[in-house]
Amino acid sequence: MGTPRPKYEQIKAELRAEVASEQYEPGSPFITQNQVRARFGVSSTTAVRALNDLVNEGLLVRHRGRGTFVADRTAAPAAERQRTGAVACVLGSHGPHQTALLRGLESGCVERGMRLHYADHEGSVARQAQALRQAVEDDVNGVVLYPVEGPPDVALIEELRQHRMPLVLVDRYFPDLPLDVVTADNFTVGHWLTEQLISFGHRRIATLWGETDCTSVRDRMSGHQQALRAHGLPILPRLTALRSFNNLSDHERRALLQSLLESDQPPTAFLCSQGFIVATVAADLATLGVSVPDDVDLAGMDDAGPYDVLPLTTVAAALPSRDMGVRAMELLATRMAERAAGEDPYRSAEQVVLPVAFRTRESAAVRLRTVAARQS
Repeated sequence: MGTPRPKYEQIKAELRAEVASEQYEPGSPFITQNQVRARFGVSSTTAVRALNDLVNEGLLVRHRGRGTFVADRTAAPAAERQRTGAVACVLGSHGPHQTALLRGLESGCVERGMRLHYADHEGSVARQAQALRQAVEDDVNGVVLYPVEGPPDVALIEELRQHRMPLVLVDRYFPDLPLDVVTADNFTVGHWLTEQLISFGHRRIATLWGETDCTSVRDRMSGHQQALRAHGLPILPRLTALRSFNNLSDHERRALLQSLLESDQPPTAFLCSQGFIVATVAADLATLGVSVPDDVDLAGMDDAGPYDVLPLTTVAAALPSRDMGVRAMELLATRMAERAAGEDPYRSAEQVVLPVAFRTRESAAVRLRTVAARQS
């Protein structure tokens, strides 16, 4: 039996057929990203990819500040001549953070009249390598990479360097490789949130993570530990272990939480790496008979989650996701210009660190508390 086509390909085929059957007049508004999401029941990233591909095919055009429209096919050749190149974006589609980052990149491409080629590595090293090599084969003008978790593929990055393919990393970096990167101030995320929890009277704070082997996580952990030291609080391995909470089964997650809460010195707050972890921890604690915030407090290191998690948290960070995409495109444009002028786009490396916004529970329009499940 054949492998089913990816969802975004199915969406493209259906929308392409509608345009071909003249259900839309040339120049008329096309359905929006949100309408694609609702109609096909897909994520923002999948909707963005389907629409971006149709724009790249020349079936749709975007007008900044106005939206997406059906292209006038008779004018397509002239429109194509106006394009100045293409950028490849390789990242994983796992939440609002990545979606907003992609929107920032898309905005930068539209502003420069460039096409955006998007590839989802799905957290796979092999798929990441395939996407990067495809970008070289397609002779795009530059690449923005949201690397998979783990060490860098040094040989592959050297391939890109040999081709003088401009490359900008986003969200995380490789400490031993001098590459352009745009990140959030992750050290301050861990430090500021810990400082706030300590100011609220918490002395034992447990950290819970999704990914563990990347600089965004390690920088947050460094900030957390420095804040503990500054207040003379011990760094307890059982509370600060870099463990992947969301890769555990339901039973394993709840067993971990229960063992922490039943220890001699139980945590009074959980510092969660992102919004999905916040939501999962809140549900697991309720199952264990523990209420938030009556029994314990939660804090979120970023706001990527199934919904706004601020009402569940005492404090939370909001990453500058869209701005990261915009700045990455600005930096990439500089490197592409250098390459076009015959210069080496790898001759220097710039690290752009963007500030992070913080929100407190008091600023939420609605405050939530979980109710402990009744024990049978």
